[in-house]
Amino acid sequence: MKVTVVPAQVTTVEDKIMGSLGFSQLVLLILPVFGGAGIYAGLPPFMTSSIYKYVAIGVFAVICYLLAIRIKGKILAQWLIVILSYNLRPKYYLFNKNTLALRQQYISQPKEIKADTSPVQKRQRVSTPALALSETVKIYTAINNPASKLSFETTKKGGLHVRLTQIEK
Repeated sequence: MKVTVVPAQVTTVEDKIMGSLGFSQLVLLILPVFGGAGIYAGLPPFMTSSIYKYVAIGVFAVICYLLAIRIKGKILAQWLIVILSYNLRPKYYLFNKNTLALRQQYISQPKEIKADTSPVQKRQRVSTPALALSETVKIYTAINNPASKLSFETTKKGGLHVRLTQIEK
């Protein structure tokens, strides 16, 4: 007995129920029986024979039997679904980030102002004063000097620390 390993990615394996027929093929082959009974009982004249009923049952049976034919491992009904879903999709995709489609609508509510009694103090940024021209020239010469060891370090929050570790005069 030959044993084959089916990869985990293959999820479209169809089980054979009777002979080489799968579940969807059996449903398509049995559907004309129940559909024909519904047509026969539901259309006027009720529960009596009529030519148009037999024609409708025959056309419905032929369509179901044609959809149950298997080509390249898929039945024609699945091929028809694939082709229709491809042809009915939009041909062009226009991206517009300013559209309101599929966005949640947030209703603005008036906010109540509450007094903040928490002891946590906010950190204030200290602005550095502007340097004079002579000091700026000294700093640029110190930076451009290869003997001065200049290092740039970033913090976890995105801050930048510049360090001059050795300056020769």
